[in-house]
Amino acid sequence: MRKIWMLAALLLLPLAANAADFREGVNYKVISSAPASAKPHVTEFFSYYCPHCYVFSKQYIPQLEANLPAGMEFKQNHVDFIGGDMGKVMSRAFAISEVLGVTKQIEPLVFSEIHEKHHRFQSLEEVKAFYVANGVDAKKFEAAAGSFMVNSMVDSMRRATQNSGIEGVPAIIINDKYLIKNESLKSFDEMMELVTYLSTQP
Repeated sequence: MRKIWMLAALLLLPLAANAADFREGVNYKVISSAPASAKPHVTEFFSYYCPHCYVFSKQYIPQLEANLPAGMEFKQNHVDFIGGDMGKVMSRAFAISEVLGVTKQIEPLVFSEIHEKHHRFQSLEEVKAFYVANGVDAKKFEAAAGSFMVNSMVDSMRRATQNSGIEGVPAIIINDKYLIKNESLKSFDEMMELVTYLSTQP
């Protein structure tokens, strides 16, 4: 299993602004030689099985979304290299929630079920039962599970993960080109400064 990229130091530091001169190779890594995506966006690569992703989702993702530069979109990409075979199942579960438009409703519940209640899902059928118990229509889940849209999203997330070269999560990538080096940052505010800076890079 690949190493989970810990964010403990970042998560425990106060949210104090800290202006910095950001440098390639120190604060961020260029992962593509192509121009940055035309439509600005920030993508969080995460796994439901990553405890630091759970903390990040509760404490910082709402702030990240609320403070993005104007016109910048927030996206998520579930990775499948954590959790064994269930990593792939949970990537599909995430894609289903995206297609059904219930991610905001379901994602915190899935995280809590795994990390607070220590429940390990064993199959997509068990995931479906959990979704249904939390307000998702069973027939809509079944229709989405093997749909072209969900299959395409699962494939797209897998390719994006491979192309990014990341070995751990949570990971933040700007405009499909710039990977933030979490360990170089002293605070969440500094990360937001870096997000803003990278959003303007070609």
